[in-house]
Order: sequence, then structure tokens, then C-alpha cells
Amino acid sequence: MKKRLKKVAYKLHLIIGLASGLVVFIVAITGCLWVFQEEVTLILEGKHKVIPQKRAFISPSKARKIALTVYADKSVHGTAYGDPDDPVEVIFYQPEPEFYHSVFLNPYSGEILGTKDHRKGFFWFVLRGHLYLWLPQSIGSQMNSYGTMAFVVMLFTGIILWWPKNKKGRKVRLKLNWKSNIPWRRKYLDFHRVIGFYVSIVALIIAFSGLIMAFNWVYYVTYKSWGGDKDPRFIIPNSNPIHTLKDENFVLDRIVQKIAAEAANYNKIEVHYPDSDTSSIYIEIAKKSGVYYSSDYRFFDQYSGEELDANSIYGKYQEASIADRVIRMNYDIHVGAIGGLAGKIIAFFASLLCASLPVTGFMIWFSRNRRLLSKF
Repeated sequence: MKKRLKKVAYKLHLIIGLASGLVVFIVAITGCLWVFQEEVTLILEGKHKVIPQKRAFISPSKARKIALTVYADKSVHGTAYGDPDDPVEVIFYQPEPEFYHSVFLNPYSGEILGTKDHRKGFFWFVLRGHLYLWLPQSIGSQMNSYGTMAFVVMLFTGIILWWPKNKKGRKVRLKLNWKSNIPWRRKYLDFHRVIGFYVSIVALIIAFSGLIMAFNWVYYVTYKSWGGDKDPRFIIPNSNPIHTLKDENFVLDRIVQKIAAEAANYNKIEVHYPDSDTSSIYIEIAKKSGVYYSSDYRFFDQYSGEELDANSIYGKYQEASIADRVIRMNYDIHVGAIGGLAGKIIAFFASLLCASLPVTGFMIWFSRNRRLLSKF
């Protein structure tokens, strides 16, 4: 029975590995590069800084009005407020045609400090590779999703193939044997087995968190399996249009002023403007730098300013259930940010080693079939 299981595992590992190896390599190496993109971008590009003043920040309505003088025909997605020496960032985003820019303002005077095109640069190239393999989105995203699923299968079949018959064999397979008299084919095999085993647990966590983002059914099943009873989607509730709108800007600015006073220790407040006559204002309050899971999401009627309940997992973090928190942590788990700097370092090296597995796997297969391939 065990021999048959290993035989099936070997066939699956070989066929799926050859079919998806390039996809796995691209996703893993770009994921490795993406882990520290915030830190590297900050070092390379720097950050706009202002002199803190003892007066209030400009309002969201004023920030939007000023930013629209730069991109008059574009849609403002939101405005982000940070520390007293940080600029206000007005974010423009629209999907078709895609436009993703930011305008940075002095938070006290409203002076325009600079702009940024988020769709340019090295890390935008890396992100497109990680998400779409640099292919058209409709094709690349599907190949990415099923490639990730294939990688999970390869991890499980790899563990089955690695598992030795006895304790003595286990000790041998836990060490790299790269003595000078060992042939390269054997070194590739050792590296593939040993590194694959050591990285397997972290790789499974990263890959599964990727599947949660890639497949809606994995997302829902994971949430429900933890006992979730809310709508796991991000829902922006509707405003009540029967209210009379006296001053849209007054309502918006008053809400943000109130939120800023309540969340005195916030890391960032991002205000999202209503995108229609029926949608609501939603505000994301980030409490920690570098992570998203612990943010509060609050929604307000754009006419009355009344706070609304979205009845989804995205609300106040302190009111989130265990199931809600598991899903909300998923992206931060995927990039290692959940563990701070140590978590990012682990994610970086795990992704780098995962990228090596299809390479060494191919070298093993190629060395075994070199004579057969030479006939073609």
C-alpha cells in the first residue's frame, strides 16, 4: 500500500511539477521580492516630510478639491492622513482605463508637494508578475491561481516521497551531503528533498493564504470552517437617500474630525468618498504600521452622518470574531507582516527557497532524461 502511494505521489509530483514549474518559480521569486517593497521603496524614493504645526489638518473636502486641480478629469478614491509630519495623500484610482496616482499635500496649508504614479517602477513590475505572470489579467490570474493549487499538491506529494521507511533514513534525509565526490545529480536531489522538507510548513501557509485570495470557494470554506456567521465580503452599506443633503462637505468633514478625535493613537486614517448617490462614506482607521488586519472599518450615511452597520467581517476590529480575524489576517500572513520584521524575513527566505524547488526539480528530471532528450 505504501509503495503504491509513493508511486502515485511520484507520478503526480513529476507531471504537475513539469507542467507548473515555471509558474511556481515566477510567483515565488516575485513574492520574495515583494515582501520588503515598502521598506525598499522608502529607502530608494524617500518620503515627503513637513514641519509639524499646532493647527488642524486640512479637511478631506479641501484636500480633494486641491488634488483635483492636478488630475481634474480623474476619480478620487480616498484621502489618507498620517502623523503630524506626514503629508496628506489624495489617492486617485479608476479601473477602466486604469489610473492609479497619488497627490501629496502639506496637511496644514494644502500646498502640493508632489505626485506619484503607482503603476510605474520596479515593484509595479514585480506585482504584475506575481499576480498575472506579466500576461493579460484574465489569462495570467487563472494560471497563477491554478499554479498555486498545483504547488500545494506538490508540497503534499513531496512530503510523501521524502518520508523514509525508518528513523535512520530520516536522519540522512534531514542533512545536505555535498561532498566533492558526490555527483551533481545527487546534490540536486539532496537539495530538493532537504530544502523542500524544511520549507514545507511555511510554504503551505503562504500558498494556502494565496488560495484564499485566489478562489472564492476557498475563502468561504475557510471562513465557515472557523465558525464564521457574517458576510465575509467587503460590503459598503447604502446611505438613505430620503435624507435631505444640506452640505455634503460639512457632513464628511464633521465625521472625519470626530473620528480623528476618537482615534487619537491612530497610525493612518483613510477617508473614502461616496462613489454614488446611494453609497456611504467609509473610513479605514489603521492602528499599526505595516499591517491591515487590525484596522477599524466604519461606515457613515453620506446625508445624515449616521453610522451604519455593514454586517460583514469588516467593521471594528475589537468586535471581530475569531473567524473574522483569521480572514482579515490573511494578507498579512501571506507577506509575513503578521510577524513583524521576523515574519517578513521568514517569508522572504521561504519564498526564495520555494523558487529554487522547481529549478532543482527540473535539473533532476533533465539529468535523468538527458540521453532520451538528445534523440529529438
